[in-house]
Amino acid sequence: METPKSLGFRMPAEWEWQESAWLAWPFNTETWPNLIEEVETSCIQLIKAIHSGQKINLLVNDNEMELYAKNKLKDANIGLSQIIFSKIKNVDAWMRDCGPIFVINDKSEEKAMVKWNFNAWGNKYKELKPDNEIPFEMNKTMKLQMFEPKIILEGGSIDVNGTGTLLTTEQCLLNKNRNPKLTKEEIEQYLKDYLNVSNIIWLKEGIIGDDTDGHIDDIARFVSQNTVVCCFEEDKNDENYEILKQNYELLLKMKDENGKKLNVVKFPMPGFVGDEKGRLPASYVNFYIGNKAVAVPTFGHENDKKATEILQKLFPARKVIGIDCKAMVYGLGTLHCRTQQEPKV
Repeated sequence: METPKSLGFRMPAEWEWQESAWLAWPFNTETWPNLIEEVETSCIQLIKAIHSGQKINLLVNDNEMELYAKNKLKDANIGLSQIIFSKIKNVDAWMRDCGPIFVINDKSEEKAMVKWNFNAWGNKYKELKPDNEIPFEMNKTMKLQMFEPKIILEGGSIDVNGTGTLLTTEQCLLNKNRNPKLTKEEIEQYLKDYLNVSNIIWLKEGIIGDDTDGHIDDIARFVSQNTVVCCFEEDKNDENYEILKQNYELLLKMKDENGKKLNVVKFPMPGFVGDEKGRLPASYVNFYIGNKAVAVPTFGHENDKKATEILQKLFPARKVIGIDCKAMVYGLGTLHCRTQQEPKV
C-alpha cells in the first residue's frame, strides 16, 4: 500500500514557509457561553497578526456568517485580499484536530493531505463528531491526493521538527478512547508511514484541565530542528508542577533523529486560569508560528511578558504578538488548537 513515506512526502515543521493558515469563524455559544464576542475579538486579532505573511482560509457555515465575518474584519481594518472564505459546514471546528495534516514532496513539489479520523477527543462530544467531514469538504476544491490511515489522531497530539523527529504523549496516543486495538509499536508505525518521521519522543501526561487527554501542543513544542520549548511550573504547590517537571526531565535525556541531544528551553506557565468550576488548560506553548509573526496566547498573568520575550529571542525574524485568550480558553483550547497550517511547495 502506498503511504506518504513511500512516495516521498513528509510533514514539514510549522516554521517552514506556509501557503495559508486554516481556521474557522467562532460561533458556537455552547462552547463559549456569554463569551462569543470576546472570542471573536481574539480570532480577529489572530488573523490581524498573521495575515500579512500568508493567506487565511476561513471556514464559514453560510453566506450570512461570511458577511458577518467580513464586516467584523473590515471594522478591525483588516484588508480582505488575503482572506479566502470557505463555505464548509462545521459545528465548532478546532482545525488543528479535525482538519487534515498537510504533507509535501520536496522533489516533485507536490502537496497532499493526510485525513485522520476525528472522534471528538475520545468520544467526549458527540455533537462535534460531524467535524470529521471537514477535510473531505476542503478537498472538493483543493483536489489534493488524500491519504487515509483510518485511525484516530488529532493534530494537537503531535509536533514535528520537519526532519524526522516527532513529539507526543502516552496519555493521548495510547489512550483506550482513541485506538484501543493498536499497540504502541503499531501507532508508531502509522506515524512513521504517514508523516515520514523516524524518531518518536514520548512524553507522559498533559496539563490539568486538558480534555484532549494530554495534547503535546499544551506542554512542549519544537521551535527549530533541535530546540524544544517545554512548559515548566515554578510553583511546587501547583498541581501541574510534577507533571511538567517529569516531561522536562525526560526531554533533557532525549535526542533528535541524528542522535544529538535536544536543546530544551524552559517555558513559563500562566498559573491557575479558571473559575469555581475548575481549571482551564491555559498554556503559552499553544502558539501559532506564521510566516512573519508568531501569535502567542496571553492570560493577563505576569508571565505573559516573559513568554513573549522568550519566543521573540527564538524567532528573531518574526514578530511575536500576544493575543488575549482569557475567553477563548473556556473552550478548552486557544490559538494553535484553532489553526492548521498549509505549507507552500
